[in-house]
Amino acid sequence: MSITKIVRKVFEPRQKELEKHFNQGKALQEAVLGRLVAEAQDTEYGRNHAFASIKGYDDFAKHIPVNTYEELKESIDRMRHGETDVLWPGRVKWYAKSSGTTNDKSKFIPVSKEGLKRIHYRGGFDAVAMYLQNNPKSRMFDGKGLILGGSHAPNYNLKDSLVGDLSAILIENINPLANLVRVPKKQTALLSDFEIKRDRIAREAMNKNVTNLSGVPSWMLSVLTRMMEITGKTHLEEVWPNIEVFFHGGVAFTPYRIQYEQLITSPNMHYMETYNASEGFFGLQNDPSDKSMLLMLDYDVFYEFIPMDEIGKENPTIVPLWGVETGKNYAMVISTSCGLWRYEIGDTIQFTSTNPYKFIISGRTKHFINAFGEELIVDNAEKGLAYACEQTGAEVSEYTAAPVFMDQNAKCRHQWLIEFKKRPANLQQFSDLLDKHLQEINSDYEAKRYKDITLQHLEIIEARENLFNDWLKLKGKLGGQHKVPRLSNSREHIEQLLKLNA
Repeated sequence: MSITKIVRKVFEPRQKELEKHFNQGKALQEAVLGRLVAEAQDTEYGRNHAFASIKGYDDFAKHIPVNTYEELKESIDRMRHGETDVLWPGRVKWYAKSSGTTNDKSKFIPVSKEGLKRIHYRGGFDAVAMYLQNNPKSRMFDGKGLILGGSHAPNYNLKDSLVGDLSAILIENINPLANLVRVPKKQTALLSDFEIKRDRIAREAMNKNVTNLSGVPSWMLSVLTRMMEITGKTHLEEVWPNIEVFFHGGVAFTPYRIQYEQLITSPNMHYMETYNASEGFFGLQNDPSDKSMLLMLDYDVFYEFIPMDEIGKENPTIVPLWGVETGKNYAMVISTSCGLWRYEIGDTIQFTSTNPYKFIISGRTKHFINAFGEELIVDNAEKGLAYACEQTGAEVSEYTAAPVFMDQNAKCRHQWLIEFKKRPANLQQFSDLLDKHLQEINSDYEAKRYKDITLQHLEIIEARENLFNDWLKLKGKLGGQHKVPRLSNSREHIEQLLKLNA
């Protein structure tokens, strides 16, 4: 008998419970807010912001300011040194290390035991629940899952306290029973040297019956490519004949989809996007035919949203979930059981539906190009590249783009640095198609490109093989959850890459 058939019953109650997301969104979020405020009212932050007097959302918005990492940094650092009851009750022992701010190389996001259980692990559980519901013939539990993770290190040498990639914290704290159905072994998964780790993962996993994959598309592809080299096989199902699903997140899947479809030709292969960030688990692709994700409303995350065109204003409009509109770009603001209060995470999303609340990730508040009023966001870039690749048969491995500012003749353009897995036969044609499609999907870009008066035709520079990996390695960010910044309003990143490319 299939083990999956037995295990399915564990997920059935939650599958039924998830139906509330389709008609009780506001009630779910109000319940989350009430629970978070009640639990944290005796913390230092709760006392300072009169949590005990908060009766609903209006009180909450009135008492608590919107915060960036800089506003919470001092409190987080005290927590890292062992202080209790600061932003969240008790002692928080784990900190997810993510990319830095203007003032710091890294941010350290608190991960409480409640946050682990009621946000991150619940998200992983629900991903499987939804997948099994959509795939009644699945046998994923009849084999093992290949789960990629980063690494961690001691936090200020405090006992049992760790800092590192969120994925490493999840692996470190996972239920021991889960180790029976996952590869690689824990000590391999937590290695810090990615090049050594990917080789060991490939060797440990290649003789196992792996049915499912979980991780960041770019790093998973690197591991799978190494395994193909070792085994001499062409397609992944030759190594793992029962492979059936990849739970992916961390970076957009669009640039990698073609490469995965070439590597895995089985008609039984499925892909499911997840939105699990250092700050929380936010969304799941509940419908395989719809690339937008369902916003998870009953975890320990209360959501608010700032319209993208008001980011940076002194008093921006801020709306709760029930105030959003479809088709608008919003910056996400979250409050969680990890002690983040009205915290701007830096991601932007666009709702495709409000019944249920479904969305796509449109980019980052800092990852866009708006040097000339063109308001180019990551979602535009991904769609433009996907179109150019489809038309030319090209495949993109990695890319970044930045503005080239006006010269003495008031000429300016966007400069794209692209590492191709498969180069287009005609790079100029690829460039023309990309530029054309960006104009079709972004009216601001189209207006600035009109007759080349303001913005000139974009420029593409080919990156040498492994340029972006070499750059990440130099910065100590190879592997784990580290990502290449896709778009930037400054030339800081692209100048470093261009120098390395030369």
